[in-house]
Amino acid sequence: MEYYSLNKYLKDTFGEKVYKIALNGGFTCPNRDGTLDTRGCIFCSGAGSGEFAGEMEDSITVQIEKGKERLREKIKNGKYIAYFQAFTNTYAPVQRLKKLYEEAISHPDIVVLSIATRPDCLSEEVMQLLREMNDRKPVWVELGLQTIHEKTAAYIRRGYSLPVYDEAVKKLKKAGIQVIVHVILGLPGETMEDMKATVSYVGKSGADGIKLQLLHILKGTDLEKEYREGKCRVMELEEYAALTADCIALLPEEMVIHRLTGDGDKKTLIAPEWSKDKKRVLNALHKAIREKERE
Repeated sequence: MEYYSLNKYLKDTFGEKVYKIALNGGFTCPNRDGTLDTRGCIFCSGAGSGEFAGEMEDSITVQIEKGKERLREKIKNGKYIAYFQAFTNTYAPVQRLKKLYEEAISHPDIVVLSIATRPDCLSEEVMQLLREMNDRKPVWVELGLQTIHEKTAAYIRRGYSLPVYDEAVKKLKKAGIQVIVHVILGLPGETMEDMKATVSYVGKSGADGIKLQLLHILKGTDLEKEYREGKCRVMELEEYAALTADCIALLPEEMVIHRLTGDGDKKTLIAPEWSKDKKRVLNALHKAIREKERE
C-alpha cells in the first residue's frame, strides 16, 4: 500500500523538491464576520488555521521572500508553492483577490498557486478568476470539508451542507483546477467507521488530493472548553497511526496524499501532547502504513 505522497507528486511534476510558503492575505471568513456566525468553527483558532502563515502587514512579495529565507537551509535556488492559508482565501471582492493572486503568481520562483477556502465561497466571478490564473500557472483549491456527517458538521459549525461540497468539486474540476480536500480525524462524537466513511467519500468525489489532519485542541477555541469539560477526547498516537493507515487503504492509488497529520502551534497546543514530537509521529505513521501493506 505505497501511497502517492505530495513530495513524490511534486518531484514527478517539477523534477525537484518544491516547498510551500504559507501566506496571509488579510482575509476573514463568513463564519466570523457575521454572515453565517461570529464564532468561527469550533476548532479554529484566532489565526484562522494560519498559524504558520506570513505577517498580514507584509506584502505578498515580502511574505514570499521571508518564506524563502526561512527555507534557505533546506533549499537555495528552488521552486515554491504560494499557499494562501489563513481564513477563507476566496472571500473578498474579486478585484482584491486578483491583485493578491497576481502578485503571488507573478513571482518567478512560484510554480503553483494554492488557495485554501470554503466550498460555499466560490462564486462564478471567483471561478472565472481562478480559471485565468490556472491558464498561467497551476492553481490548487483546498476545500475545508472535515467530515461528511451532517450531525458533526452542525456541531463544529461548518456552515454548509454536503451537496455544497459536491457542487464545488464539480465546478473546480470542470474548470481544470486541482482540488485538495481537508479532513479532520478525531472530531468529537465520530467513530472510526464514521471517519473512514468521510475519507472514502472524498476518494470517490473527484478530488485530486487529500489532507488528513489530526484533531488538535488549541487555546482560545470553543473546542478547548469542550475538552476541559470532558466532553471530547483526543486520540492516542498508535490509534491515530492505525486509523491513518486504514484511511489511505481506502483511497485511489493516484490520489495525492498531501498530509498524514498536521502540526499544531506549540505555543497554543493543549492536546494531544504527543503531536509535538514530529519525528516520533511520522515514524509511527510509516510503521502503521508498512504493517497495513503486509496484511
